[in-house]
Amino acid sequence: MATFLHPLEPHPLKVVVRFGDPVSVKCGMSTEHYGIRWEACLELSPPKVVVRYGDPVTVNCSTSIEHIGMGWEATVGAVDMRDDVNVITWTVPALTDWVTEPICFINTDDGQDNKTLSVIVYKTPDSVSISYVNHTGPVMEETQYQLQCDIKNIAPVQYLTVRWYKGQTLVDSQTFTNDSRTPASVSAPLLITPSRADDGAQYRCEAELDLGAEGPQPPPVEMSETLNMTVHYAPEIDCPSEYEVREQEEVNISCTAVGSPTPEISWSKDGKRVDRPNHLSREDGGSFTINATNKHGTKEHVLKINVLCESSSVHN
Repeated sequence: MATFLHPLEPHPLKVVVRFGDPVSVKCGMSTEHYGIRWEACLELSPPKVVVRYGDPVTVNCSTSIEHIGMGWEATVGAVDMRDDVNVITWTVPALTDWVTEPICFINTDDGQDNKTLSVIVYKTPDSVSISYVNHTGPVMEETQYQLQCDIKNIAPVQYLTVRWYKGQTLVDSQTFTNDSRTPASVSAPLLITPSRADDGAQYRCEAELDLGAEGPQPPPVEMSETLNMTVHYAPEIDCPSEYEVREQEEVNISCTAVGSPTPEISWSKDGKRVDRPNHLSREDGGSFTINATNKHGTKEHVLKINVLCESSSVHN
């Protein structure tokens, strides 16, 4: 059994502790005796504050021991030392210092002890916006692009999370290591390689400032506008290479062309432009060329139409 004199108590304090085990005493000076750390006998309420820039803040510092003076040292809201109170309050009507570390101190016959208040001053962003990097307008399929989410004047950046959404699906999440306490503007990139299935897709980003349990709940979130994606691609033709039809019967063949922008379709035969075949005589049969054209290219397809006598069998 070890007997220790508590630094600020008139009576001995008996402590029984196994070698190597931790032990602490709630009230006392911030010093060490025989490997035992005496905790400061100052209590802050709340022990940590998260304050929006320009808002008021109030924190009480209290003690349960006799002293010859206690007060607050601070760049703003300092409180002169008093010896007739056990609670002293640090209060600021509108906190506009981004970096402040108020210290509550107490003087006793044995010396001085203190506690530093953790203060986080925050600001939500002025704006959150989304854009392409070095690109405007529609995008081409199978080509890589970079989207960028710009967050203007937010603090502290280290508590910021940027999330990217495609429709309602979360596609990426990014955090930051910048430990500056003052407002900063940051950007979060997202690389995409769109396909034609992404035509009409909607992208957006959001900025969340999660300041922990002491911060606002739920954490404040600012959302960008929606970026509507238009995907362009060259034409493609879906059509058989050969078709048979009886003479003067309707040519009912499925030939379609897709592309973005929508392609223009033309038919030709023997180098001359013709209308799409409808009813043909035997002399009208032969090879037809189908062209599908948009601003990104032209696709050509050759279709051979065999026109049979009315009594002939047709194999489509």
